[in-house]
Parts: sequence; structure tokens; C-alpha cells
Amino acid sequence: MMKAKFLIPFAIFVVLAGFLFKGLYLDPRALPSVLINKPLPTFELPTLFDPTQKFSTEEMKGKVWMLNVWASWCLPCKEEHPYLVGLKRSGLKTPIVGFLYKDTVGAGRQVLEDTGNPYDVVIFEEKNKVGIDLGVTGVPETFIIDKKGVIRAKVSYPILDDLWNIQVKPLIEILEKEK
Repeated sequence: MMKAKFLIPFAIFVVLAGFLFKGLYLDPRALPSVLINKPLPTFELPTLFDPTQKFSTEEMKGKVWMLNVWASWCLPCKEEHPYLVGLKRSGLKTPIVGFLYKDTVGAGRQVLEDTGNPYDVVIFEEKNKVGIDLGVTGVPETFIIDKKGVIRAKVSYPILDDLWNIQVKPLIEILEKEK
């Protein structure tokens, strides 16, 4: 009976130490998504520069593409934006769809007019239903979508040189080779 008194706290300590040890090897910036390897939630949203025009997920089937969630008020987005503009200017063939998140149309347009537009199309919504369906936790977030419309990766921080070259670009190249 006396041994049990000492074994229970020791067992609890070992379990907690195991969790803490495992945590040392996790990427603190990674936010897992339950949508990885699942179809992108379908949507049809107005485009930023012509709200009478709609853009839907069906239009991107057969292509690998990126869905970049951003906002004019987002400081990390302002860090990422010139990098995306540079990628497009350097000849990036992968379409980038910009998703203006929890922002006004006027502010989004102004940012793109002032700093350049890296997007093939920019969409927005007023009620945040698609943002909720995507599980957006903040901005910027970028989803990599394969040719079948399946989310293959979610990047929850600004895409800059290291991240692009080590994680995003290699994944896009692999997805482009798939049928």
C-alpha cells in the first residue's frame, strides 16, 4: 500500500515528462488542419474588382493552385505581400487566389493598387462563412490545392524565401506532376 502512494505520483510525472519531451520537437508555428487531404469546401464568391463577377472552386479543377487568405490591416500580410508579388513577376505559373478576409473592399483594392497584385483573382465575403469552413485562424494563411480540389497543405504564417524554397515550391512541383 505504501509503494502505491509513491508510484502514482511517479507515473504521473513520467507521463507529463513524456508529453513535454515530445513538445520539444514540434514546430510552434504549425497549426494543424483537419482539412488536409480533404476536398476544399466549395464556394462561389464575388471578385474584388468586379463584385458582379463570381469565382467558384469549380473553376480551378485540373490545376494546382494556392488560396492566400489576407487582409489590408494584417502586418504579417504586409511582410508576405512583396514576396508574392516578386514570385508572380519572376514567372510563377501556379495560380494564386487571394481571399480578402474580414476586411473592406475599398481597403483591399487600395493595398493591391498601391503595392502590386500577385493574385490571378481576388475574392471576398461579408459573412465569413467560407473563412469558418476553411478553419481560418488568422491571416495570412495559404492553402495549397491539388488538381482534384483537395487541400494538400496549410501554411499559417507568411510565405517568404525559406518557407517557399523548402516547403511550398517542392510540394507544388510534386503536385504538378500528378495526374
